[in-house]
Amino acid sequence: MLDWKNRLADKYALLVEGARRVGKTFLLRQFIANEYETSIYIDFASNSKTTKDAKRAFTEAVDIADLILRLELIFAIKLIPGESCIVFDEVQLFPIARGAIKALVEYGRFHYVESGSLVGIRENVKDILIPSEEHKMKMFPLDFEEFLDALGETLLKEHISECFKEKRPLAGEVHDKALRLWRTYMVVGGMPQSVEAYLSNENDRLDASESAKREILSLYDSDIGKYAKGYASKVRAIFRMLPSALSRREKKFHVSELDVNARMRRYENAFLWLSDAMVINIAYNSTSPDIGLGMNLDASSFKCYSLDTGLLVSQAMSGRRDADARIIRAILHDNIGINEGMFVENMVAQTLATQKRELFFYSRTNRTDWTETMEIDFLVQNGFKVCPVEVKSASFHAHASLDRFSVKFAKRLGPKYVVCRGNYEGDENGVTYIPFYMAHCL
Repeated sequence: MLDWKNRLADKYALLVEGARRVGKTFLLRQFIANEYETSIYIDFASNSKTTKDAKRAFTEAVDIADLILRLELIFAIKLIPGESCIVFDEVQLFPIARGAIKALVEYGRFHYVESGSLVGIRENVKDILIPSEEHKMKMFPLDFEEFLDALGETLLKEHISECFKEKRPLAGEVHDKALRLWRTYMVVGGMPQSVEAYLSNENDRLDASESAKREILSLYDSDIGKYAKGYASKVRAIFRMLPSALSRREKKFHVSELDVNARMRRYENAFLWLSDAMVINIAYNSTSPDIGLGMNLDASSFKCYSLDTGLLVSQAMSGRRDADARIIRAILHDNIGINEGMFVENMVAQTLATQKRELFFYSRTNRTDWTETMEIDFLVQNGFKVCPVEVKSASFHAHASLDRFSVKFAKRLGPKYVVCRGNYEGDENGVTYIPFYMAHCL
């Protein structure tokens, strides 16, 4: 955000995208307070009189200078050229404001920031010209390193990174600690509200975190009904089906499970809505592991991951009154108690998405030649090479698909990784095993 302010703010407004409750408003308020002398903050989700008056100003102002003057008077704040910022929070709820960005940026004098969860974005921008004067920035839940910082474990965070760079394992007791904290992160998740609840309640941390997550899930369900106009039932069905889809061995999403007569084209907008709202991360099947992974997609074969594994855990345990006790036992005994593989794989998908990587996997089935049947969880671009990444919730080192894949596409591949619960090590076949808590180092 500082880079935008210093290099781009004179030509572009900043648009911060992110799911609801991911912390956009908090971040923006901190940034504006630290970086600007004065600011006007308009929350379009509010029903306050000032917000209503601001909306009226947008519709009645004769030009940008008149609009700025009206806003200054409404909020009783004097804007200073070059030292002030106007913030449009939840801008997707008032498209006229987003439509005014081009004129505001051309007017200059001040900086402009927008934020939104983008729920219902397709409906809410159909009558306006999307401004090209927007610098977009996506905001994600806390990643594992940020979670360690929140816990005061910055030294451990740095040590994990150093060990990955130096290609060496952590000492046994440190590995155990890192793995325990990673599993805690898997359950608590990275939504700020959940992390804050976990840190603020020493006696019932997990219970407080669980309550926060269920509140967020309830909000998402409410948003679907409010904003997914025309296909709310389809969106809700997909969202609620995430745990069951990920619990399957191949984890691919089949719309036929929503409706025996379902066709993908009928559900396409529902998937796009969830993706726009950043509630899910979609991984596509790339049929050829070349440097252009996005050029070889099988559009009918994809996986849907939750934006936050902590939320996925709560979804999977929905309706279970003993959920809190089960979560505690899962952490203590290294067994999530349902299907650990789905949560571990979702964690890796979440980690890669946080790094702003598009998600790809490789899946091929040949019923006449089993040597051509392969399933690789993730394909990660590394320069002109592609790195296959397998995720194993168990501790064994079997990876038949990865071996066949490595032989078939040997010349196109970079380093090969297996993400597992074991410590860092390499083997004679060129496969590197990295522990779960190193996934962000890929």
